[in-house]
Amino acid sequence: MNKEINVEATMDNLDAVLGFIEENLELADCPMKIAMKIVVCVEELFVNVVNYAYEGFVGKCKITFEALNNDENKVVISISDQGKEFNPLEKADPDTTLDADEREIGGLGIFMVKNIMNHIYYERSGENNIIIMEKSW
Repeated sequence: MNKEINVEATMDNLDAVLGFIEENLELADCPMKIAMKIVVCVEELFVNVVNYAYEGFVGKCKITFEALNNDENKVVISISDQGKEFNPLEKADPDTTLDADEREIGGLGIFMVKNIMNHIYYERSGENNIIIMEKSW
């Protein structure tokens, strides 16, 4: 099952994006506890595109969803934008041993995504930033 949604990268479209993910996770028979974690990851990455990719103008965002129901149940979700080139995976993980007021601002969302998903990749294809996430159950 492969599906996709194309939206403008605005906060007004967050509910549509999350609804798309939730609906497809349900169709893939993803357990609720795992589905909730995946939705949080998609929200984090979509909000990052909205806030940082297009530097003051509205661009597009494409989210694809693929469910692989074979020997392992797995979903592959990609988030693609045509904003400025940026690989969030290159940012160093925050030092979570420090108190919150001692840490640099930013980076916790990507850190969380890295820890929830089984695999996360970044690629630049032409003018597109693409984040690909995989989660099995």
